[in-house]
Amino acid sequence: MSLNINQFLLENGFDLKTNPCVSPDFCLDWNRCQESVRRGSLIEFAKSRIDLSADNRLVLIEDDYGDHAWKLSGEPNPEFLENGVTIDGALYFPASYRNLVQLKNRILEADPSCTVFPGASGELGRKTLGIGARFTTLHWPAVEWAMSKLGIGITANQNSVPRELVYDVDAMLKGQLESVPFPFIGTDVPEGHQGQSIEGMSHGAILSKLKTGFHLNRIPWSFNADHQPIGGKFDEREDRLVEGCLFASYITFDLSPELAITIVPESSSARSEYLGREVPAEILSSVRSRVDGLGLGLEREAFESLACLVWPAIRKMKSRDEKYTAIRNKNFTTPEGRAYLRELSIDELPGLTTPETTAVMLAFCEAMEMPVDFVAPAFGFQKNAPYPDNQKLRQLIGAQWEICSRCGVSIGFHSGSGKSETNYRIMGQSTDSHLEIKTSGRYTYEMGVALAQSSDPNDQALWQDWYAFTKELAIQGAFAEDETERNAAREFILASLSDESESHRVFENAAFCKSILDTLDPSPDHMLFFEYNFLYVLAAQGSADKSALGDHGPDGYQQRSRFYSISDEARLAYSKRVASYIIFLAETTGLASESIASAAIQKLNGYQSYFELLDDIVSDGGL
Repeated sequence: MSLNINQFLLENGFDLKTNPCVSPDFCLDWNRCQESVRRGSLIEFAKSRIDLSADNRLVLIEDDYGDHAWKLSGEPNPEFLENGVTIDGALYFPASYRNLVQLKNRILEADPSCTVFPGASGELGRKTLGIGARFTTLHWPAVEWAMSKLGIGITANQNSVPRELVYDVDAMLKGQLESVPFPFIGTDVPEGHQGQSIEGMSHGAILSKLKTGFHLNRIPWSFNADHQPIGGKFDEREDRLVEGCLFASYITFDLSPELAITIVPESSSARSEYLGREVPAEILSSVRSRVDGLGLGLEREAFESLACLVWPAIRKMKSRDEKYTAIRNKNFTTPEGRAYLRELSIDELPGLTTPETTAVMLAFCEAMEMPVDFVAPAFGFQKNAPYPDNQKLRQLIGAQWEICSRCGVSIGFHSGSGKSETNYRIMGQSTDSHLEIKTSGRYTYEMGVALAQSSDPNDQALWQDWYAFTKELAIQGAFAEDETERNAAREFILASLSDESESHRVFENAAFCKSILDTLDPSPDHMLFFEYNFLYVLAAQGSADKSALGDHGPDGYQQRSRFYSISDEARLAYSKRVASYIIFLAETTGLASESIASAAIQKLNGYQSYFELLDDIVSDGGL
């Protein structure tokens, strides 16, 4: 309970109401929390109840500072978790990350089929939607509501680690995070640009399901540690990545770092010699036989070229996979608690993925006793844009599905936000709905819409500042020396102009460009807002200066707290929009029927308050 990150948050006046999921713990000050319990200054979440036995019930409580604790009633057991205290006849334990590990074992030992924690059961390994949390966790209740009303489990939390989430809070505090290049912005931004940690997100996602009572629906859900980088510069810190992803029930292995640096021997004889030296003969024979059985007619030289390309990455994937298994076996006591899904991601490499590449990689995974549930080929998707050729899309998916269906693997569609209704229907039809659509950027946009339409003055102030930030980044970029940054910014600006009469002059100089953009009414539908919006959440003091982006100091987290201070009016509007989009995705891809989706939309539209939506996540209050 004395983590350095907790001290950092407390010393800078932050609490868990406005800066959750940064610390792995959900109790920053246990002594203060105990005093709140003694005064009765707390919220007890009745729907969070977990009946461990006929004699013991566990519920979650929260104090005025957002610190949480577990209240154990019934037969006393002070060893149930760590640091317990007795207050008014009940035992209380801090909601620490260490206690969360032990709690998972206690609960799953008592009820292996419970859905408090992210898991890998049901259809999660075959049919799902990936709901990314690219900038805050405020969408979680909407995701829980949508799962409840559709009656399906989905990947309810998904983040790229370490690109989006802080993989090590101590490294963050020491200023030792690596940076991520953003060519369209013309700068590198520190990893974890959302500000939250992987452990904190794991903890918060679980507590959210308990507060709303979602777990009482008994619907399984998963947590995807997305784009786990394999090889390259990430080798030296893979142990910490593995440790941070302990609660993830779904791992995406991103092989692109290693594939990008792999050099395939030039001659046929050199390739044959390499494979004979590096790959166990029984594995190579098994892969060759499996690929031949898929009917691709892959010639020996082509097969050996592909095998040379993928083997170093596959070998490192196997090593990483063994570490994910080992840490779960070490910390968790039940098969359900140890299980996790696998996705093989090869979509980050340039060009389209061929069926032959997919076949060889899946065959290697099988031969290495590392079967995957999803594979993500590259289809040429652009983020937040429809695929322009539906016939070609159907052909590309069909060619991949020929391989995947025969290998028992579903297709993962990355960069899945913003596709057309027809695109989504083709994805569902072409795979018999054995797919995952990964979405993330859409939910940042939906927050912009909710704030822009809010009547609350603080919401409006946040919206105006947010839009101004994106406009400033666009103007800076439009006159940057870097060609990639300049071209991207000008594209975003031109797409945002409703009146094209000045488009030929808008880039005469920065002042004139600003004068033109200042005539626009701020809108979340402007491309310049859509493309730059995610960087505002951790921009120090809301500044568009490149040095302010991804700030993990007090100024960055003060900025982040603004989003967690929005009104209930904005929260309701945001939740409605997020839930509506999930319903749309589920219906168009065939994960939910039209009648169920229609009924869910009708119910969603009827809510007049945020409390109504929260209260309806579990039927009849779950009581």
